[in-house]
Amino acid sequence: MGKHEKLYQHILLRRSDANVPFGGLCALLKRLGFAERIRGDHHIFTMHGVDEILNLQPRNGKGKPYQVKQVRDVILHYNLRLED
Repeated sequence: MGKHEKLYQHILLRRSDANVPFGGLCALLKRLGFAERIRGDHHIFTMHGVDEILNLQPRNGKGKPYQVKQVRDVILHYNLRLED
């Protein structure tokens, strides 16, 4: 199991939302098919077919817990899966 798969499982299993590396979170979203746009420290993710826009900012190298929850909610709502 690779690092993206481990992070994917970590987020879906609702382990520690405060302990998700920001770089890994961004890489996971890109791997799921999201397009990234950066404005300052705001990383904005959009995807065709997904109504929500994910606006993420790092806090001490980690993702903010409420933003990790937003990512989890989008993954579950749209049934997004990692491709092999």
